[in-house]
Amino acid sequence: MPRNPIVSLFSLSIALAAGASLMFASAPTDAQDVSAKPAATDAKPTGDQGWVQPGMPGSEINGGVFHAQVLLSRAGFSSGVIDGKDGMVYKAALHGFQKSRNLPLTDKLDRRTLDALLAGQQVPASVMVKLTADDISGDYVYPFPKKPEAQAKLKAMSYRNMLEEVAERYHTTPRTIIALNGPTALIGIGQTLRLPNVVASRTDYSGDLKPEYAALMKKLNIDADQPIGDDIVVDKSEGLLKVYNKDEVLVGQFPVTTGSGHDPLPLGDWKATTYAYLPPFHYQPDLFWDVDDSKAEQKLPPGPNGPVGVAWLDLTKEHYGIHGTPEPQTIGRSESHGCIRMTNWDVLRLSRMLKPGFKAEFVA
Repeated sequence: MPRNPIVSLFSLSIALAAGASLMFASAPTDAQDVSAKPAATDAKPTGDQGWVQPGMPGSEINGGVFHAQVLLSRAGFSSGVIDGKDGMVYKAALHGFQKSRNLPLTDKLDRRTLDALLAGQQVPASVMVKLTADDISGDYVYPFPKKPEAQAKLKAMSYRNMLEEVAERYHTTPRTIIALNGPTALIGIGQTLRLPNVVASRTDYSGDLKPEYAALMKKLNIDADQPIGDDIVVDKSEGLLKVYNKDEVLVGQFPVTTGSGHDPLPLGDWKATTYAYLPPFHYQPDLFWDVDDSKAEQKLPPGPNGPVGVAWLDLTKEHYGIHGTPEPQTIGRSESHGCIRMTNWDVLRLSRMLKPGFKAEFVA
């Protein structure tokens, strides 16, 4: 593949098995759930959506939910990927936000919740972005090797193509980008796409971040202004990581994957002592129940498609950490090998909310 080609979204979607369309409805009343209602007018789909097969997974995106996901994310209450789907992860984000603002816990986007999310501002659901080299790096690995011994030979665990890279930068999925723009839209430097409105308003990060780590924050649209937390609670039953400030007020919430039957979440009180950005990964087969112990250990290079994504927050429990993932769409919907797994953008946000040494309580 050429370094910076211009291709159609549909051609890239074949490689990633993506596809979606949009569905919108009418305006809300105070007592109604706004989630089933339209987002701002800028979120209307473009292009011919007739190519989508009825019943295809992800073939309907609810505009009201899409807009709410954007607003919730900006408030610090993530629903993981922004995809316009009304489900448990989305409702949990609504519940957390309502609790943080002392609103009735309806788990619905009612008028009071929407007003609190907007806070008197007009915040569109999506923005038109003219793609630049910040969006399209050109450093892709395709086909991406599955075996660790082949991955160890890579220079970096990079994105597979432009569509995957842009989707991660704007906290969404490839199929959602296709839904927003239509399959005939082009992607490449100089092309314009409609994308979720998660562009960071401020990227002058304070502290002692190395330039390459500050660039990583900017790359994934991590706003320099984040709620300030003091400790976290990870609830296995809810699949949530909750951030509390020093007054024990809920200030942020993220969906997480929290272990499995073979590698359960280590319940108890721990601390997150150090942060590592763009970490390499020491692949040790003896630590994985589903890998033959006779397999050789491997040193995997860093990158967004590495096993721990772009960041690792080390816990005082040996071999455990809070980290990113190469598959953001699976957060809260799959198992892990015991660690706390988040989307790459959410783990970066978490590292901005809390200082190293924060207390982490894991509960059942």
